[in-house]
Amino acid sequence: MSAAQNPPTENQPKSSENWYTSWFDSPYYHILYKERNYREAQVFMDNLTHYLNLPEKAKVLDLACGKGRHSIYLNQLGFDVLGADLSENSIAEASKNTNETLHFKVHDMREPFEEKYDAIFNLFTSFGYFENDEDNLTTLKAIKESLSEYGFAAIDFMNVNQVLETLVPEETKTVEGIDFNIKRYLKDGHIYKEIDFEDKGQKFHFTEKVKALTLKDFEELMEEAGIYLLDIFGDYKLKKFHKTDSERLIMIFK
Repeated sequence: MSAAQNPPTENQPKSSENWYTSWFDSPYYHILYKERNYREAQVFMDNLTHYLNLPEKAKVLDLACGKGRHSIYLNQLGFDVLGADLSENSIAEASKNTNETLHFKVHDMREPFEEKYDAIFNLFTSFGYFENDEDNLTTLKAIKESLSEYGFAAIDFMNVNQVLETLVPEETKTVEGIDFNIKRYLKDGHIYKEIDFEDKGQKFHFTEKVKALTLKDFEELMEEAGIYLLDIFGDYKLKKFHKTDSERLIMIFK
């Protein structure tokens, strides 16, 4: 988009800033996505932890945890959980739920953790955000390094083939009286979502941009990172993955 179409305002991220830094720290991100199906997410956590047969009090890392809702639920299941996210605002909010076996920290997922985890979860398409494609490989290596000897990791990503097949180019979502005008498109191997809205007399513009990584792309990255891909599922009930019609691409690896 040219500057003429979108004159820069104080509500737009500076060009040097990564889109996710400003958007995820914005209160409007949480307003737009407040209706996400958390019951479905809990069913997913139940199925995933059961499938992995995690021991009681296993150490679990929720990587890119946002405001920590899934970290909190994993903790309620009896696990010792760390939620990590780049967004300081989200971690500040999540940290209100801290207890002896639930902690939160601001962390860049490209950096490995000193501590080792029995399970590392990267959920709900929280991967592929980086400007530099090399960072996707760096992140996978960091996840591998942060696993304990017998640990498993799971990445839950969109199924790009299905997303592109069903992409809604334009729509308006009204949440809390705000009309979010959304445009979606594929460009240069990334799926873009342009979000425009007005609130309290101010115009806002944000862009989401996620690398359109297919299973083949992940397989190549994992091979390069020395990772073993153990299983692949296509939805939160852990049904078999189908390239064309599965809702999700869920990969279990170590």
